[in-house]
Amino acid sequence: MPRIPVHTVDSAPAPGGETLRRLEKRFGRVLNIHGGMAHSPVVLATYAAMSTAIAEHGTFDARTREAIALAVGAVDACAYCQSAHTVSARAAGFTEEQTVAIRRGERGDDPKLDALVQVAREVAGEVGEASDAAWDEAASQGWTDTQLTEVFAHVAVNLYTNYFNHYVRTELDVPAAPGLDG
Repeated sequence: MPRIPVHTVDSAPAPGGETLRRLEKRFGRVLNIHGGMAHSPVVLATYAAMSTAIAEHGTFDARTREAIALAVGAVDACAYCQSAHTVSARAAGFTEEQTVAIRRGERGDDPKLDALVQVAREVAGEVGEASDAAWDEAASQGWTDTQLTEVFAHVAVNLYTNYFNHYVRTELDVPAAPGLDG
């Protein structure tokens, strides 16, 4: 059961209204996560600033961003983010089966992407740590120091949303991600 109601653009506190309006335009509607964040303009503005920084300065394509998000969401057991990013990952070209495999931590047919996702998975699950083995494997697959550093921003924004969803118990308003059993 959600702890807070979801704001609309019209009901959001004034400082967050414009940010919520921009997110509504980007996503086609106010998602429950954003409407929940709108209760506190600083929470919504922080999310928007992180997302904007990644959009403006990040180097990863949509597939890479979504693979990281799926992995972090799975590590954090965030049903909302796993579901939302399954939809986004499908739009970025992944099959449903590939999204499940990424969430399970299984290697796919792209060793370079797998290596980077493993770094993200470890950072999320090991309180900011990544093993030398994972880092070295990603570097040997061709990821640069700049890109390995950028992973941290992607993990951070996904931790932010995952934890927020746990904290306020965001109600799912996107199709549920397939289960990991089987």
